[in-house]
Amino acid sequence: MRIACLGSGSKGNSLLVADQSTLLMVDCGFPLAETERRLARLGVEPAAITAILVTHEHSDHISGVGPLARRYNLPVMLSQGSYLADRCGTIRALQIMRSEQPVSFGRLRAFPFSVPHDAREPLQWVFDNGEQRFALVTDLGHPTPFVCEQIGACDVLMLECNHDEQMLRTGRYPPALKRRVGGEYGHLSNAQSAALLDGLDRQRLRMVIAAHLSEENNQPILAQAALAAVLGWQPEEVGVAGQQHGFDWITIGGSDRP
Repeated sequence: MRIACLGSGSKGNSLLVADQSTLLMVDCGFPLAETERRLARLGVEPAAITAILVTHEHSDHISGVGPLARRYNLPVMLSQGSYLADRCGTIRALQIMRSEQPVSFGRLRAFPFSVPHDAREPLQWVFDNGEQRFALVTDLGHPTPFVCEQIGACDVLMLECNHDEQMLRTGRYPPALKRRVGGEYGHLSNAQSAALLDGLDRQRLRMVIAAHLSEENNQPILAQAALAAVLGWQPEEVGVAGQQHGFDWITIGGSDRP
């Protein structure tokens, strides 16, 4: 299994998961031309994408899904709530997904699971090919036992570290936005992500990637240090998915680092 990220943050999110002949895209929050440019950087032809999986209907995750799917006739999979938000427009091949109902693409299985976030029916995803297991969890208001159960026992974890609590508290965001971001249905802070990580089954875990960092209210070194303290690693051993460049292809089970 291989993963790559087009970008991660409030200005756009998109992730690729590949296994044998399967190439899945999770979210697309970039304009069509920018998505094509970022895919080309990763050596990907858009028409080769097997399907687009949507986590939720917020614009930084879904705004580019409709244009990309229509241009290249790609299937789209999303929850009923995200579908009812009507942010994709007309999609020729659309499938409604439900939490804990996996879908198979060859030997690669994608497991959607529900999370607390201020969207209609948000999902996050675990991918398993029978040998490696990769979990993606961003846009999570607070850790829950259910979420921890879903993402435990993974080889690689891509985990939201949206903000540093002190930076959010003293930063330039208006009070209402601070309450939304730091609330029970907003985004995980570095400290919350570290606490979630501390409660996981980490026996198989060999790589952690901090994701969805706020450019306004966080710094990569703060997110890395928070997660590394739980893992007993050096901060630089924790990967970061950036807004501008995401990260290049990583082979799960290989020696690559983001």
